[in-house]
Amino acid sequence: MIYINPQCSIAETEIVFSAIRAQGAGGQNVNKVSSAIHLRFDITASSLPEVYKQRLLSLNDQRINKDGIIIIKAQQFRTQEKNRANSLQRLCDLISGITVERKRRRPTKPSKRSQKKRMDSKTRRGKIKSLRGKSID
Repeated sequence: MIYINPQCSIAETEIVFSAIRAQGAGGQNVNKVSSAIHLRFDITASSLPEVYKQRLLSLNDQRINKDGIIIIKAQQFRTQEKNRANSLQRLCDLISGITVERKRRRPTKPSKRSQKKRMDSKTRRGKIKSLRGKSID
């Protein structure tokens, strides 16, 4: 079991890992060792609460495809174990990010005093700039 928070956890059977070859430069090790990890997590078939599923599916994240599958590619480290742990941590971070209830923004307006102060500073700055010009005698 992977624990996201006290109310939410994921069974390890819901996560599919596959080892692939890492991209980029790295010499002989990169060409013959599959150290990168692809993590796949199906949101719709998971045991997450329905509210979390809807929030995940509504996210505009490139790691979530149109079928509702989260695909995370981890290739930062040289070993499969570290990349596997990194991909799991990134999945937990993604899911824990949607579990936090966002505070609703209360629309506000600038005060009359702050508006007047802003306009006064703009006119003062404009006067300073106008004095820089050539004087006409």
